[in-house]
Amino acid sequence: MSGPIKTILLVVSGFTALLVLAAVALFLFVDTEVYRSRIEAAVSEALGMEAGFGRLRIGIFPGMHVTLNDVHIRNMEAEIVSAEKASLGIDLLPLLFREVRIRSIVLEQPGIIIERDRDGKYNFERPDADRAASSGLDIPKVSLTNAAFLYTDQRSGRKVEAAECNLDLRGLHLTRGNDTDYLKNLSLTGELSCEEARINDLAGSELKITADGNAGVFDLKPVTLQIFGAQGSGSIRADFSGDVPLYHIRYSLPQFQIGEFINLLSPQQVVEGTMDFSMNLSMQGKSEKGMKQTMNGQVALHGGNLTLLGRDLDQDFARYESTQNFNLVDVGAFFFAGPAGLALTKGYKFASLFQGSGGSTKINRVVSDWKVEGGSALAEDVAMATEENRVALQGRLDFVNERFDDVTVALIDAGGCVKVNQTMHGTFQEPVVERPTVLESLTGPARELFMMGKDLITGEECEVFYDGSVAAP
Repeated sequence: MSGPIKTILLVVSGFTALLVLAAVALFLFVDTEVYRSRIEAAVSEALGMEAGFGRLRIGIFPGMHVTLNDVHIRNMEAEIVSAEKASLGIDLLPLLFREVRIRSIVLEQPGIIIERDRDGKYNFERPDADRAASSGLDIPKVSLTNAAFLYTDQRSGRKVEAAECNLDLRGLHLTRGNDTDYLKNLSLTGELSCEEARINDLAGSELKITADGNAGVFDLKPVTLQIFGAQGSGSIRADFSGDVPLYHIRYSLPQFQIGEFINLLSPQQVVEGTMDFSMNLSMQGKSEKGMKQTMNGQVALHGGNLTLLGRDLDQDFARYESTQNFNLVDVGAFFFAGPAGLALTKGYKFASLFQGSGGSTKINRVVSDWKVEGGSALAEDVAMATEENRVALQGRLDFVNERFDDVTVALIDAGGCVKVNQTMHGTFQEPVVERPTVLESLTGPARELFMMGKDLITGEECEVFYDGSVAAP
């Protein structure tokens, strides 16, 4: 070995040994309470919040680290994060210059609470006076084990919960900037898994998300979740780099149990069978209203070999001329339960929808395809076929103004002509049918809504109401 190289190696080895000895002396002989306050101050400055914890332990192997018990992070007295224990990896060299630089954070059994008030402010935001500029943040590794998350939005009433979660983040970087632009300035990669996840009454399991974000553009792909007896998968792209956030959501849920979905709305089992759901939506905006107004894309619900329990629709259709007693709007609600989802059917008394005649109905095929433009869903191909009849739907659902836009449900013949129809318009809460008949509320029991013409079309030429993919039985 040449002299210069040997000298360099000796110098490097000696310097390394000196650092280790200095660190050992530092952690063995300093007052841990002094460093506890410094670490609290460093974490508080980095997060822009108040950090506190109980007992502190310092170790040097397998690397410099600090273990903290009873950790709490608060913002203006609102608790954001709590954990039984936290381990912080500390870079050695900056300590010699009285600087604490965090290399890694591991939280055990943390609880994370995020709240949004009626003014749209989050509990982790600073007061307006303190928002001029936030300090940057660089943490190579963040891990959470057995975590619990809770998000509540006082504006919308939305509540999101997740339990038994594990999170691994790498390359967490927040560029110094305005506190309101934290998402625009954030970069990270990581994985999240949760055994349980819930949005209000909608519960799922085995949630898994892989995330990759750079300078405010985040790709969550894949996103998988077990729900309604099936595994759904999709992706979310969220772009916060511009003045207005952009979102693109893709999701599919094949062969889910439609009965489990209906059970959210009624404890009584109404439908048996499986269906396929998919959506591809894009939107932008800083508020829920703004996102509704710009929502565009496609939503679809397909299924076959379903059984509708509690009512024989074919028998009711056959008896119509003599009894004048069946409800096409209730039949149409079956379609709303798919693509329109809980926005229309929340609280609807499904237990009363299909009671009265007894028996059951074999539904051979259901197609429910909707085109979404500017926050409204237009029925492109919406129909179902029983063993003897077809029912179709036309119209538009205006999610921005929460209104039915001339939604018409019709019993049609083999040529697609109307035999019986019912048109509904007005708000989701108080829709109105022609002549006029009022359904008091979609959250109350269904009323008899039919005000139909006396004469049924029988073989004469007519304007075709439906020419979609659901064939006549």
